[in-house]
Amino acid sequence: MSNKVLKSIAVAGAVASALGAYTATTANAAGNEKCYGVSLAGANDCAAGPGTSCAGTSTVDYQGNAWKLVPEGTCLTMDLPDDRKGSLEALDRDLPA
Repeated sequence: MSNKVLKSIAVAGAVASALGAYTATTANAAGNEKCYGVSLAGANDCAAGPGTSCAGTSTVDYQGNAWKLVPEGTCLTMDLPDDRKGSLEALDRDLPA
């Protein structure tokens, strides 16, 4: 095989691997769902909106644009302080200053 073909195969493999890892971390894993606004600071799962990059980067408790995987069907009924509720979509509350 030529160098060009080998490089193409290597790049395709790297892209496929990256997409697989991304899908595994962002997809609903085995009966779980993304629940926004329920994690403590630094305890979110991946992607907490502007100003954060990935897991563990939220800076405010119950940050509205930070999500955590929770058992399916429990997000909207979780007991949180100060009448907060979890959401299946990002919230505009409790965002970092």
